Amino acid sequence: MPHRNAPLSETGRLRLARCVVEDGWGLRRAAERFQVSPTTAKRWADRYRQLGAAGMTDRSSRPHHSPRRTPTRSERRIIKVRLARRWGPARIAWLLGLNPSTVHRVLRRYKLARLAHLDRSTGTVVRRYEHAAPGDLVHVDIKKLGNIPDGGGHRVLSRQAGKGNSSAHRDPSRPRAASNRPNLGYGYLHNAVDDHSRLAYTEILPDETKETAAAFWTRAQGFFATCGITVTRVMTDNGSCYRSHIFRDTLTAAGITHKRTRPYRPQTNGKVERYNRTMLEEWAYARPYTSETERRDALAGWLHAYNHHRAHTALGGKPPASRVPNLSGQYT
Repeated sequence: MPHRNAPLSETGRLRLARCVVEDGWGLRRAAERFQVSPTTAKRWADRYRQLGAAGMTDRSSRPHHSPRRTPTRSERRIIKVRLARRWGPARIAWLLGLNPSTVHRVLRRYKLARLAHLDRSTGTVVRRYEHAAPGDLVHVDIKKLGNIPDGGGHRVLSRQAGKGNSSAHRDPSRPRAASNRPNLGYGYLHNAVDDHSRLAYTEILPDETKETAAAFWTRAQGFFATCGITVTRVMTDNGSCYRSHIFRDTLTAAGITHKRTRPYRPQTNGKVERYNRTMLEEWAYARPYTSETERRDALAGWLHAYNHHRAHTALGGKPPASRVPNLSGQYT
């Protein structure tokens, strides 16, 4: 909006119109005086004659008629499909025989939330939150990850070679042979992510028992303490290891409040869930590793890059370390 006293603001228009209508100025003289075209001067003078000072306000540029606008019936169908099925513009357009750009404009016109902002199971808008300081809440979770056999898995050897003599793919008419690619089991990624800064700590452990989870948290708390973060609350899901007495007592002894998510609501612990996905995409499956040892050796470097160098969209393109005061400890 222009400044109220700038030329041809509401005040400037009124002055121009009064010079023409009340003082008898010619349109060219008034246009030259107010540095506008004669056509503009005539428009404001005519509007002043019709409406007075009230006519100097801006009017909507919306056309009186839009013959090519999407019919109301089609708009209602678009909205109905979006609310019922939670589809994007492309799928709705395919169903209704419309152009995807048309569907997208209708969805924006009615200010329907983006699918990324909705809870997929209920369709309600996800309420996002962020605690005010590091340590106010730390999200903890476990991600199960299959180990890579020596020589590489299917990403190196192809799926057919990588799966070996898996019983799920074996021809039942042929006798079972000894597999030369044994099942190497799983690694369990125990993760802790600070809610405010997104600073993360990860360990690969052999199981997800209550003793392992409690010991992991003790080490995670020590990591956050070395970063100058005092943890006051921890949020987990309702896994058995987190409902155990030993995990509860470990938190209680440290003066930490334990919060658990509602059943079947992983979105509540969404920051660590998103961290799990980022870790799989950028570390675990980022390249074809030839052994589990090679992949595990790459974790420390990736975790350092994530905390100190990787741009985080929720932090305005800055890394998590930028939100932790005195992370290096040089000012203690």
